[in-house]
Amino acid sequence: MESTATSAQLAAIAGVSLLALSLGMTAPANWLNLGLSARDVGGAIMPPGMIMDRDTPAAAMIDMAAVNPRDIRATYGLEVHGDRELASRMENGVKVFDLETSVIRWAILPGVTVDAYAFNGQIPGPRLHFRQGDQVRINVTNRLPESTTVHWHGLILPNIMDGPAHITQEPIPQGGGLYRYEFTAVQSGTYLYHSHDHIDRQQSLGSYGALIIDPETPDPSLEADHEYDVLLQEWLMREGLTYPAMPMDGGHLNYFTINGRAYPATDTIQMRVGETLKVRFIGSNNGFIHPMHIHGGPFQVVAIDGNTLQASARYQADTVNVGPGQRYDVIWTARQSGKWLIHCHIGHHTTNNNVEMQGGGGLMVVINAVPR
Repeated sequence: MESTATSAQLAAIAGVSLLALSLGMTAPANWLNLGLSARDVGGAIMPPGMIMDRDTPAAAMIDMAAVNPRDIRATYGLEVHGDRELASRMENGVKVFDLETSVIRWAILPGVTVDAYAFNGQIPGPRLHFRQGDQVRINVTNRLPESTTVHWHGLILPNIMDGPAHITQEPIPQGGGLYRYEFTAVQSGTYLYHSHDHIDRQQSLGSYGALIIDPETPDPSLEADHEYDVLLQEWLMREGLTYPAMPMDGGHLNYFTINGRAYPATDTIQMRVGETLKVRFIGSNNGFIHPMHIHGGPFQVVAIDGNTLQASARYQADTVNVGPGQRYDVIWTARQSGKWLIHCHIGHHTTNNNVEMQGGGGLMVVINAVPR
């Protein structure tokens, strides 16, 4: 069939087509980095809705990407717990601990797992426990798919032992690289350790643990009948892939854990009426603040960020805002029998992927106080 279009009309159509083609080729360059190839980002999978623009480099995209399931070296069910105290050994008067990083699959709920960056195959990493005055050596072996370091948060130590990558040390290389951290414990209290290389990624994926230093001279006013660590974490898991949770579009969290478990898979703390419980709130979380509350009456705040409060400075509270890196030691008394909650007071943080299970989810732990 012969076209009835005039030459002017054909020219107009051709012009519009060329304009559309030109826009289709150039406009995406204003929103996306078209200079990157699949090889540059290693086939990384970005979270749905993550903001990326023409200035987003490959390294940033890799740090935001999902954990590659092919990097997983072990899988652990609900029977395996995190925050287990790590045994040490003595070498010429030095207390020696061994830490090893790896990628694992970790159960946070029945039927729900996250792909995580772990120390010694557990989330949180093992608890390091020593005494003020101890000389300590911590051997860190890196089996992650990227370099790493470890920072000893809040400790006074030699600068070369502090941990920031490319600042105080070269990163520990992947594939079995080793770094020995050595220092003398001059403080006491509640501290933490965490990755300080690719920190937005690695700490969000589980590279953290508790560090408890006993005072050289025990203080009876700080003792309790029971102790319990509360290490907080947020997770982003979609369609079987785990991404580092970040406070930005596309990176928002949907699961929350205390000591590597989400309620109702969290622990139940058993105690009797009249007994005391020391809770160590540890801000191992990476990007969010959690107002942590205990039911059943107020607690006494006895230490902040590892520093013991003088008796006159201690105070009663029922909620403390635990930000990233912060620590609060509080002592709570079981005044009456029953099941009393420890939980975050942000309602969304007590759900599992926006769903409540058996009364809640996420950042919740039950204290079961029974009569004497």
